[in-house]
Amino acid sequence: QVQLVESGGGLVQAGGSLRLSCVASGGTLSTYYMGWFRQAPGKEREFVAALGWSGVSTYYADSVKGRCTVSRDNAKNTVYLQMNSLKPEDTAIYYCTADKLISRVRAGTSGSWGQGTQVTVSS
Repeated sequence: QVQLVESGGGLVQAGGSLRLSCVASGGTLSTYYMGWFRQAPGKEREFVAALGWSGVSTYYADSVKGRCTVSRDNAKNTVYLQMNSLKPEDTAIYYCTADKLISRVRAGTSGSWGQGTQVTVSS
């Protein structure tokens, strides 16, 4: 299992942007499928985005499609989530996740999770 540490969260006004980062250690990131999930207060954790080894194959939840871009820099062992046109409903703790199987990443049953980073969008 790789260890994951997220950063980049914060407080932003509606319409603003944030870029989340997830740094991996303890493994070769290029061999893992990566993903982002989020959990808002009182709600279940939900899928946000995922991408394949090379970063070419990407997957997005309908709620963020067109506003978010997931990318990776395997040389830096880092995955990013660029979020634009943020809305108050995007407020949540965002988690990075990794697994050898894309099905596990998209299902939220991955073996590796970060501790999360808080994103708060004010109206």
